[in-house]
Amino acid sequence: MKVLVACEYSGRVREAFRAKGHDAWSCDLLPADDGSEFHYQGDVLDYIGLGWDLMVAHPPCTYLSNAGIAWFNEEKYGEKARDRKRLRLEAHDFFMQLMNAPVEKIAVENPVGYMNSHYRKPDQTIHPYHFGDPESKRTCLWLKNLPKLQHTNVVEPKVYAYYKKGPKKGKPIYWCDYKMFGEDRWKIRSTTFQGIANAMAEQWG
Repeated sequence: MKVLVACEYSGRVREAFRAKGHDAWSCDLLPADDGSEFHYQGDVLDYIGLGWDLMVAHPPCTYLSNAGIAWFNEEKYGEKARDRKRLRLEAHDFFMQLMNAPVEKIAVENPVGYMNSHYRKPDQTIHPYHFGDPESKRTCLWLKNLPKLQHTNVVEPKVYAYYKKGPKKGKPIYWCDYKMFGEDRWKIRSTTFQGIANAMAEQWG
């Protein structure tokens, strides 16, 4: 099966499919982290019509996620907020181009956010801890001609700390919030966990 992993530079999903014998390629504006030859560096829309059987897409969520919703307040942030709203519409259009691509089977993932209310509810919401990685990171999947992923190994998510004040005082801090800040946080937070990558290859391949 020919598999395209869109907007992936880590190669994790690509290699999970290749390990199952599929002709899998990744594509991203960034070079492949693992230096693989099975990677297109460039705009995925330039490669999307090459006869793929399956596409797993990870479009950028910077302007779509609810995590940054406060930055869209025009009264407070003025022109910056208006620019951000324009970029959100561009991100929405890119998401839809992937969802409507000429590929028989498609999975598009993103966090809870703009697409939930301005496209449709996702077909499924998963966490890494459903697939053996003890981390909490809510991930939405919009599916075309694909079944929902079946949980493979449900474990307890790791607690990194507890909120010390505010409305969440005393509640646990999980991976996703713990990794909110810090160097290269965007790369760490955008990489697919191995358990999910393996489940995609095993169940969709």
